[in-house]
Amino acid sequence: MAELGGGDIPLVAIAKGEDRNAMRETFHMVGREPFKLQPRDPALYFIQRLRDEAHRFAIGTHRARRKKDTMTNPLDEIPGIGPSRKRALLLHFGTVKAIKRAKLDDLMRTPGVNAATAKAVHDYFHDG
Repeated sequence: MAELGGGDIPLVAIAKGEDRNAMRETFHMVGREPFKLQPRDPALYFIQRLRDEAHRFAIGTHRARRKKDTMTNPLDEIPGIGPSRKRALLLHFGTVKAIKRAKLDDLMRTPGVNAATAKAVHDYFHDG
C-alpha cells in the first residue's frame, strides 16, 4: 500500500485486455492476484470512464505542449526581435531557413529592420 495524505490508500492498476479490448480489463493490486470485474459491473463502467478521462486530459495536454514547441522559432531567441520584426523578416524571406542563408546586406533591406537588428540576426545564425 502507498502512503498518501497521512493514511494508507489501496492503489489499483488497470490493464486493457487482449487486443486492447474494453470490457476485458485486468486489475492489479499489491499483495493480491490479478482480477477482472464482470462485463456489466457498474464499477467497471465507472473505472473505464475515469481512465478514459485521464487519457483524454493527458493527450490534450501533450498535444498542446507539442504544438507550443513546434511554434517556437529561432528568431524568438534573438534580442531585439519582437513579433513585428519577426513578421517582417518572415514576410520578406518566407522561411527561417532563408533568413539563416541571407547575407547581411539582404537582411538590412528588409522593411522594418534596422542595421543593428539585421546585424544581430546575421550574427546569431553565423557565429558573429
